[in-house]
Amino acid sequence: MTTWDPSPTLCDGDACDVVVIGGGASGLAAAIACARLDASVLIIERDVELGLPILATGNGRCNISNMLLDPTRYRHPEIARAVMGHHPEAELDTFFSSCGIWVTEEDGRLYPYSKRAESVRSALFNAAGSLEIYNETAAHVEDASFHEADSCWHLTVSVPQTRHRRPRKGSAHAQLRAWRRAYDATPRTLVHIQARAVIIACGGSSADTATVFGMPHLEEHPVLCPIACTLDVEDPKLNEPPLDMLDGLRVEGALTLQRHGTACWHEEGEVLFRPYGLSGIAAFNLSRRARPGDIIALDLFPHLSEDELIDRLTTREQICGSLFHQGDRWFDGLLDQTLARVVRIQSGGGYDVTPWARTAKALAFTYMGTADERAAQVRRGGIPFDVVSTPSLRIDAACAPNAFACGEALDMDADCGGFNLAWAWLSGARAGEAAAHLVRREQEASCSR
Repeated sequence: MTTWDPSPTLCDGDACDVVVIGGGASGLAAAIACARLDASVLIIERDVELGLPILATGNGRCNISNMLLDPTRYRHPEIARAVMGHHPEAELDTFFSSCGIWVTEEDGRLYPYSKRAESVRSALFNAAGSLEIYNETAAHVEDASFHEADSCWHLTVSVPQTRHRRPRKGSAHAQLRAWRRAYDATPRTLVHIQARAVIIACGGSSADTATVFGMPHLEEHPVLCPIACTLDVEDPKLNEPPLDMLDGLRVEGALTLQRHGTACWHEEGEVLFRPYGLSGIAAFNLSRRARPGDIIALDLFPHLSEDELIDRLTTREQICGSLFHQGDRWFDGLLDQTLARVVRIQSGGGYDVTPWARTAKALAFTYMGTADERAAQVRRGGIPFDVVSTPSLRIDAACAPNAFACGEALDMDADCGGFNLAWAWLSGARAGEAAAHLVRREQEASCSR
């Protein structure tokens, strides 16, 4: 095994204290935390390079955390609170500083000072390299068994027989695709290694790994993605479906999720109309909570009450003339004409500003499900917490002895805004520290025999 060389080589019979399966954000954090407690660490990554998911975060700027890591933003608030601790913001600040990452704030979200995801990944690589953490890319664990006799995991790992360097031609995406194709066509071989502990950090596609290690697993599905919904507007004069007419339009508004007539979630933000439904951060966060059949109410004037909006529209009629005489042109300078027409039709089709205002405060959509799932930021599901101890994130020994899990491999997801990456860093650090302490205890117990 070599350290951060572009052509690592895993040899049959290699051994280390801890194997981290997955080299994304949580895997790198776990490896760094573990190695800082003097454990020898190997990262096994299925992709051609470590840390690639980090590059896509925050539209390439890497929204690494949030100023306020409220546990209620997470799928399992009490578990998030137990794992992340009482002062997660301060702990993350210390972690970033220890890796040489300067942080800046923007609307409550934390970004690297460079505003470049690549610099975050490079800083983590530098920290891992200085700790002599080993890595093996384009590799995956085919088989795993825990031997009580030597208290070790015996792993069978599939690795390519030939190593390829990253192509230099084309865009970064084209290079990556060519690199992956080269490894897909490369013959593979099996090597056998040992580790005292393993950490599952393989992100939102952990089903195969969980099966190899005999862990239960909840089916994964995308969340934090656009939503599919219907807009109940009927007018024989419309030439196309209303959502097709609104495609590409952006508005600043507020979404309220209603279930059985009761509001159960609300968030302001930019909303993007798509032919299948709604997109934008508020819609992404709604995708974590909605169920088919729920009603989504879009408030186009979230900073005005209904009465205030009616008063201002009445005043506008005194200035601009009546809505009845001007039709949808009356909304020029106020709202997109097509959107104004859709609101008017859902309000009953008349030209009275009062029902129009009421509908504009709660334009109704019916939730159908998620859409454009390839763009999903995270996946829900994974290893369930009923076999995981907190805060150590150790797996129940009856399932998998000396095993831990972190990040998206666990059944945890959160809202947009840096919350998911914060979970990745902090849960990775918890699992890494706990694995290192376990290894140390076992080594001390072995020496005392």
